[in-house]
Order: sequence, then C-alpha cells, then structure tokens
Amino acid sequence: MPLKWSAVVVGTVAVTLTVTANILVEVLSTRQVPIVVNLFAVAVASVTTLVAVMAEFYQRVNDRLSAMSEFMVVRLAELDDRTGDRNTGFVEGYLLGQGHDSHPVGQSNDASVVPLGFRSGRRAMTGSDD
Repeated sequence: MPLKWSAVVVGTVAVTLTVTANILVEVLSTRQVPIVVNLFAVAVASVTTLVAVMAEFYQRVNDRLSAMSEFMVVRLAELDDRTGDRNTGFVEGYLLGQGHDSHPVGQSNDASVVPLGFRSGRRAMTGSDD
C-alpha cells in the first residue's frame, strides 16, 4: 500500500510543479518553459499512474487469493468432518462379508507383494496365454 500512495504523491507533485512553473513563467516573462521539462512531467505522471494502478491490482489479487485459500481450507475441513472414515467401514464390512479378516493397509495374510523386474520391449513366446 505505501508504494501506491508514494506513486500518487510523486505524480501529483511532479504535475503540480510543472503546471505552476508553466503558469509563473508565462505570466512573469515572455519566455516558455523548455519542452523537456514538460515531457519529463508527463513521463513521471504516466509512470507513477501505472505504478499506482499495478500496486492496487496486486493488493486486490493478493486479498482475493488469501480469501480463496481460507475458503478452501474451511471447505475441505468441513468435507473431512462430514465424510469421516466411511470408506474404512465399507471396506471392513465388505471384507467381513467375503470371509476375510480385515487388516490395516499394507498388511495381508494372502501373499507378499514382489516387485516386477525390468521388462524389455520384447517378450519370449511360451505357447500359453500370459
């Protein structure tokens, strides 16, 4: 936020000084303010306006992302509370209905899991279906 207001103040001061200088030089003398001074004031005003707009945009996007992340955290916690462990009960009931003992994930009485070795692109023909 300080960046936005600093840009607004710098732009306002630059434009005000240039307008004041143009008025004073025009009224008090027959000369004109050099065009470089006026172009510099326009450039400073343009850049500071762009900086102020971008700072405001960044602040708004940041606020929206924060609000959205807080909403997602609350919603996911709500879903977790509502869902609970229904799937665990379903699996245990299914296994009991099939005659299996229910075991924690990764522990089973049936067989151990053996990782497969590296498989090349070519397979040997054995005469039976794989």
